Amino acid sequence: MKGVSDPSLIRLNIGGKKFRTTLDTLTLREPDSMLAAMFSGRHTLCQDPEEGSIFLDRDGKHFRHILNWLRDGIVPFLSDFDLLELLREAEYYQLLGLMDRIRDLLSNRKEDEEPQSELKRVDIIKCIQSEKVRLRGVNLCGLDLSKLDLSYVDFSYASLKNVFFSRANLQCAKFRDADAEGSIFHNATLREYKINILFSSHHIFFLTFLRIVLIIVFCLERCEFTGANLRGALLAAANLQSANLQDACLVDCSFCGADLRSAHLQGADLTNANLEGANLEGANLKGAKLLNANLRSANLQRAYLRYVNLRDTQLEGARLDGANLLGAIR
Repeated sequence: MKGVSDPSLIRLNIGGKKFRTTLDTLTLREPDSMLAAMFSGRHTLCQDPEEGSIFLDRDGKHFRHILNWLRDGIVPFLSDFDLLELLREAEYYQLLGLMDRIRDLLSNRKEDEEPQSELKRVDIIKCIQSEKVRLRGVNLCGLDLSKLDLSYVDFSYASLKNVFFSRANLQCAKFRDADAEGSIFHNATLREYKINILFSSHHIFFLTFLRIVLIIVFCLERCEFTGANLRGALLAAANLQSANLQDACLVDCSFCGADLRSAHLQGADLTNANLEGANLEGANLKGAKLLNANLRSANLQRAYLRYVNLRDTQLEGARLDGANLLGAIR
């Protein structure tokens, strides 16, 4: 059969499934499609001699949705899996309009599925007026918490993806097992030095002598990130002195110029992390993963690097004076 030139009923056999439609349906809505080209009259089509139907060697499962799109311009409500199958068929038939609509629908669904914060910035501001603030396990994804005093707040197990912590005071905050992937901690304060002065007066008179004992206790209270997911987080110039980042996921993090002196990084995954110019003096990196990490010009004096694999780590200009490199692979 040479093409189809009249608007009469067209019988289709799509992988064994039978359909009936018209030439206008197949050609008008998507004039640049493969279907429109097939039925333009310029091509020889495979026709069943008995039924007169046109055979196309494709899965007919979703072809009714193809026809409904061509008739009404409507995309059916389907599962993501079925939409992807329909998209594959639309790509085969070169139905550009249908392809765009399916992709938009899938994209919108993905956005709708993104976790939404359970609280707003104003709610957090109200919360931090209290002495003890626990936001354990709370979903705060995407919130702007910049410049807030969040000291001592417990964010353990919270969902903190893409939260903006820039210039926030996070002294002594807890992030144990929190998911802070993609969050920004630029110029945040994450540690506190605290001096407690205790006076103990013990009056022992030896003649006219009064003895006063002055006890000064120097305490370092650190931020807790044990086991936290900080993948892709921005911590450039952050003050993380003595912070506990043990077993944390720090893949693709930026620590450029960060203060990590005496930080606890045992078992942390720093793959592809950028630590250029960071101060890691005295930091404990036992068992840390440093694959492709950038430590150019970093201060690693007196750092604990025993048995750490540094073979694929960028160390140009790094200071390693006094570092414990026993068994390190270089």
